[in-house]
Amino acid sequence: MEEAPLTGILEAQRAFFATQATRDLAFRLGALDRLETAILAHERRLTDALYADFRKCAFEAYATEIGLVLAEIRFHRKRLRQWAKPERVPGGLVNFPSSNHILREPYGVALLIAPWNYPFNLLINPLVGAISAGNCAVLKPAEYATHTGAAIARMIQETFPPEYVTTVCGGRAVNQALLEERFDKIFFTGSAKLGALVLEKAARHLTPVTLELGGKSPCIVDADANLAVAANRIAWGKFLNAGQTCVAPDYLLVQRAVLEPLIALLQRAITRMYGDDPRTSPDYPRIINDRQMDHLERLLERGQIRCGGTVDRAERYIAPTLLDGVDPQDPIMQEEIFGPLLPLLPFDTLAQAMAFVNARPKPLALYYFSASRRQQEQVLAQVASGGACINDTVAHLANPHLPFGGVGASGMGGYHGWFSFDAFSQRRSVLRKPTWLDLPLRYAPYGKKLPLVKRLL
Repeated sequence: MEEAPLTGILEAQRAFFATQATRDLAFRLGALDRLETAILAHERRLTDALYADFRKCAFEAYATEIGLVLAEIRFHRKRLRQWAKPERVPGGLVNFPSSNHILREPYGVALLIAPWNYPFNLLINPLVGAISAGNCAVLKPAEYATHTGAAIARMIQETFPPEYVTTVCGGRAVNQALLEERFDKIFFTGSAKLGALVLEKAARHLTPVTLELGGKSPCIVDADANLAVAANRIAWGKFLNAGQTCVAPDYLLVQRAVLEPLIALLQRAITRMYGDDPRTSPDYPRIINDRQMDHLERLLERGQIRCGGTVDRAERYIAPTLLDGVDPQDPIMQEEIFGPLLPLLPFDTLAQAMAFVNARPKPLALYYFSASRRQQEQVLAQVASGGACINDTVAHLANPHLPFGGVGASGMGGYHGWFSFDAFSQRRSVLRKPTWLDLPLRYAPYGKKLPLVKRLL
C-alpha cells in the first residue's frame, strides 16, 4: 500500500473520532446492530470463503467463527450500557470531601491484525470490543486466507464508512507500512516472533498493545482420568480445523501406565469423528497452503506413527496423526505444530510432567485430565498458562465471561466479553472536590502536622 492512501485513511479516522460521534452510546449500539445484520446477510459468502481457504464445513465455520462472533455482539449489546457507566470508587480520608470515579474512554484509532487460522473470528471478534469501547478501527485481514479476507473487506465496506471502520488487505509490505504509522491501540493475533516485532514498532509511539500469541499448549493425562472421555475431548480439540488452532493441544504428556490404552481410544475417537479415511470426510478441513504443508511434513520425519501419517500435497491433506517415540529435542517438540500431528510422551510422576512444562515458555493454554481434585489444584497452582481447562480442551474460548489471553511468550492482555470492552478502553481516573471546605492540612507550613498525616495515610 502506498504511503499517501494509508495516511489519508488514518487522517480521516482521526478527524471522525474527533467529532465525538463514536463516544455516543446510541452510536455504538447502532454500530453493533449493523455489524450483526451484515454478518447475517453475508453468512453464506463467509461460509463459502472459509470452505475455499480451508475446506471448512458449514458447521465448523459457524461454530468456531461466525456463531462465536454473533454471540459476542449480542453479549456486548445486552451489557454495554452498564459497562459504560462511570465506576464509583472510595475517595478515602485524604481526599475528603470528594467523589471519585473511573471513566472508560476509547483510545481513538485502533489497528487490528488477524492471523490466518481463524480469519473471521480473530478479526471481527476484537472489532466488537473496539466498537463497544467507542473507537475507530483499521482492520488487516490475514494474507494467507485470501478468500475470507476478501469477503470480510466487502462486508465491512458495505456496512461502515471508511472513516469509522475500514479494511486494508495485502501481504507483508502492508503490515510493515501499517506498523510504521501511529495508532492509539494495536491488537495483534499471531506468532510470538511477529508479536515481538509489533511490540517493538508500537514502542516507538508508546502505543498500548494487546498480543494474542500461541506456543506449545500441553495436555497432561493422569492415570486416574476417564480415558474414554479424555480421548474424545482431546481428539476434538486437536483436530478441529485440522489442528490449525492456537490453543489446540500441542503435545500429550501421558502417565506411562495408560499410554497404550489412551492411544487405542484416540484412534477410535478419530475414526468415529472422521471415518476410516478422513480424507473423504466432509467435516475434516485442509491445511492452509503449501508452506504450512512443508512445515508439517518436516515435523513428521521423527517419531513412530501410531495413527494416520497420510499426506496428499495436491489436496493439502494430512491425516489426523498420533506419534510416539518422540524425543524432547526433536523439531516437533521445539516448534509450535499448528497442524494435525499429536506427539505423545510418557511420564512416571505428575511432578515430572509439571517440571517438563515449566521448563518451557509459558503456554497459551494448559489441559489436565484427572479425577483428583487435589491433583487438579496442584497442577493449576504450579504450572502457569494463559488459560486452562480441567478435563476438557479448547472449550474455555467459548465462554465470554472468561478472559482469553496469554502470558509471557504466549501473549499479553486478554479479551472476550467485558474484557474486550476493557482492552479497547482507557481507564481514566476522575476526582471531583467541592470548594465549600478547604482543609489546611496539606498546605505548608507543615509544623507539627506529620503525626496526623501518618494517622490518615
